[in-house]
Amino acid sequence: MSRFVVISGCSGGGKSTLLAELQARGYHVVEEPGRRVVKRELENGGNALPWTDGAAFARRTIEVALSDREAVGEQPGWVFFDRGLIDASSALEHLTGEPALQLLSSQYRYHRKVFLAPPWPEIYATDAERRHSFEAGLAEYERLEQVYPALGYEVIRLPKTTVTERADFVLAALSARPP
Repeated sequence: MSRFVVISGCSGGGKSTLLAELQARGYHVVEEPGRRVVKRELENGGNALPWTDGAAFARRTIEVALSDREAVGEQPGWVFFDRGLIDASSALEHLTGEPALQLLSSQYRYHRKVFLAPPWPEIYATDAERRHSFEAGLAEYERLEQVYPALGYEVIRLPKTTVTERADFVLAALSARPP
């Protein structure tokens, strides 16, 4: 959907902070599916965790991302996604070789411009829900940097600047008005 905008990129690159700024400006934001899956799995003693069963985690994240798209389908204006279906499908395909990426990405499109947060080691931090190393996040970023253009998306790299300037940058690149 052309109103659905993905903010993706390197873990710890400032995506969630940017999305919080966009939300504070009145835009609808969808939280990262993977973080929600991890939180639920930790709370319920589940195994669908990236460090325990990466494939189960990716499948669960795909389910959440599909549900997110349905839930915000009637939401007016820009809807900003903290990662989404393509990130999860890319992870599943990387881990298992299953052709999830092509199948799902052709049926469920986002706005043609995708914003990638570049690796930013100065602000990277692990926490209870992000246990992987910066190097693992970098490898994922490099995969996504290739996957999105291969699927016909225009990748726009976010500048390493203040959150206010980043939000202004995104809105200017979108011309601030949804189609």
